[in-house]
Amino acid sequence: MTTHGSSKSPLVVVGDALLDRDLTGSADRLAPDAPVPVVAGCEERIRPGGAALAACLAAADGRPVTLVTGLGDDPASERLRELVAGRVELIALPLTGALPEKTRVLAGGRPVVRLDRGDGRVRAATDEARAALRAAPAVLVSDYGRGAADALRDVLTERPPLVWDPHPRGGPPVPGTRLATPARSEAEAFAEQTGTGADPRGGELRQAAGRAAALVRHWRVGAVSVTLGVRGALLSYGDHPLLVPAPAAHDGDPCGAGDRFAATAAGLLADGALVGEALQGAVAAATAFVGAGGATAIAPPAPAAPAPPPGDGASGDPFAVAARVRACGGTVVAAGGCFDLLHAGHVGLLQAARRIGDCLVVCVNSDDSVRRRKGDGRPVNPLADRVRVLRALGCVDAVAVFDEDTPERLLAELRPDVWVKGGDYTGADLPEAALLREWGGQAVLLPYLDGRSSTALIARAAEGAR
Repeated sequence: MTTHGSSKSPLVVVGDALLDRDLTGSADRLAPDAPVPVVAGCEERIRPGGAALAACLAAADGRPVTLVTGLGDDPASERLRELVAGRVELIALPLTGALPEKTRVLAGGRPVVRLDRGDGRVRAATDEARAALRAAPAVLVSDYGRGAADALRDVLTERPPLVWDPHPRGGPPVPGTRLATPARSEAEAFAEQTGTGADPRGGELRQAAGRAAALVRHWRVGAVSVTLGVRGALLSYGDHPLLVPAPAAHDGDPCGAGDRFAATAAGLLADGALVGEALQGAVAAATAFVGAGGATAIAPPAPAAPAPPPGDGASGDPFAVAARVRACGGTVVAAGGCFDLLHAGHVGLLQAARRIGDCLVVCVNSDDSVRRRKGDGRPVNPLADRVRVLRALGCVDAVAVFDEDTPERLLAELRPDVWVKGGDYTGADLPEAALLREWGGQAVLLPYLDGRSSTALIARAAEGAR
């Protein structure tokens, strides 16, 4: 293997390999015998798919990787062996039928049709595969519903994997799995299968949070992460979710992004990262993967619902801004705090919150409210100054002021779809979560930039003055 000598922890990937093929050309006319595009000048590109792609991506990160997957003696299996040679160590499971192949035809970078062939399924486990799993320091299950994970389920149950990337046609993750990583559509399908449906009143984010929490309990896993495309990923341990927004939005081909996400998360966990840290790294890696062209050429996804203009900007009425966004089917996000001395932690939190939806309303404590919470001498900056600074941020669409100790009355009037707080809060510190549920909203935690706070800034300034 080319990765010997790596300082990164080895990883065993168990799952179903595919052979992926893209035929990319251009289309400027329809066929004379049917209203279908004629794709001309096609170039063929063949690559590992499924668990084989996840394994190759993990190996590209500089770690030793062993791939346990079904392979036969058919041409597609032989081609896949050639593609992964020298990149991963291969342990083949016996396959009934031919290796599945997925061929996409793209015109101008956009998929036109996909052709599937090969119905091979893993026939049985082998002693070599069982031994590799029992000796593995870290395991990623990349289940594409073709039998590899099912054949080895007894061993995986003995030593639960770090990450299980599930497929609705496969079995559930084994109890004790540290992190399961379904996509949004997969989480919906699993929830329907298990009878753990989401609150029908909620929007996309609330439904994802409900499904993730239900699946944590039903599967008996440590955590469930639901990937949300350009919105990032939502992590649940069964209670208040943590949302990790994508650092950027790319109009790229998402094919393979899920494998990039799972491979990165598994690798980081194998190297000792916490689940939340691994999730942040996986979101960043998947976003960069799509931005760089993904598994194939760049292809714009289906257009999202247009975001409404913010009107007169952050100086506008917050209720009017929220109403305009709702009228266009958008998502209203709100965040709150004192924002006494605006620092990098505040800015990072607000920028991340704005990427979740289509507008951001900042709910800020009045001077009296800050004084009751922080004591005499606070705020350092009066309300007018704090509001002016917040309105100057490009990520803020409107500012609302509340005089009470908590923003609950204001939230009940504003009724945002999402309420955001920094990740240093605990579940007991989110009384707004129950309030948001009354209208189908969702409270989420966002990762907070360590070591930044107004109190710390004031203390450092006082120390410097002395």
